[in-house]
Amino acid sequence: MQTPPDRPLAGMRALVTGVANAESIAYGCARAFAELGAELALTYLNDKAKPYVEPLAQELGAKMLLPLNVEDDAQLEAVFDALREQWGSLDIMLHSIAYAPKADLQGGLLDSSAQGFAYAMDVSCHSFIRMAKRSVPLMNHGGTLFAMSYDGANRVVPNYNLMGPVKAALEASCRYLAYELGPLGIRVHAVSPGPLKTRAASGLPDFDRMLADAVERAPLGELVDIMDVGYATAYLATRYARRLTGNTVYVDGGAHIMA
Repeated sequence: MQTPPDRPLAGMRALVTGVANAESIAYGCARAFAELGAELALTYLNDKAKPYVEPLAQELGAKMLLPLNVEDDAQLEAVFDALREQWGSLDIMLHSIAYAPKADLQGGLLDSSAQGFAYAMDVSCHSFIRMAKRSVPLMNHGGTLFAMSYDGANRVVPNYNLMGPVKAALEASCRYLAYELGPLGIRVHAVSPGPLKTRAASGLPDFDRMLADAVERAPLGELVDIMDVGYATAYLATRYARRLTGNTVYVDGGAHIMA
């Protein structure tokens, strides 16, 4: 059965992690998935975050809202158990989770602690691999995995510090997973938005300057918003992108092409 052209994700099921509030990149992606016809399962970090995420899940008609701290293997197993029991399959998994201790994030890379670096790598990168491993058995007919990156993975962005190497590792992980999972029909992409006014980004020093620089550098001369990221990501999950995998897809108004 063909899906309607205006709802190319109809019949698909998407797990979206990392929604914190209505300004989250993950929320923009979830909203785009829903608009294009996908059923949603959302996660929230903890009880403190739930009151902010629950109304968004209701607004989007999410079928499941589940707690997930990726450091807790029991919670991770519980999420995928719920998906298996209620859906039995999964078509899209989006990882939009990153964290670094404040002292390590705001200091230079040279001064980052081994513990802080390892913590940032585990939460921001390896947790994507752990989620991918649990997604694969549910993607019997193929699917798409997404991780959120940033241009600081490939170019030096002042004040991005240890998150640059961490995001570089995340992008490399996407490429290697695309290679490993391609024979199963599972595609993997890193999505790299330009600077956005999100809660996570607000912790970066000189963030307002980063926003101004992004507008000045971008050929389109505008900042992107969460729905720009959401629609681009949703496209990659459709059959129209069925032969694309292993890419880092920039959604930044073209800023990344500029010297």
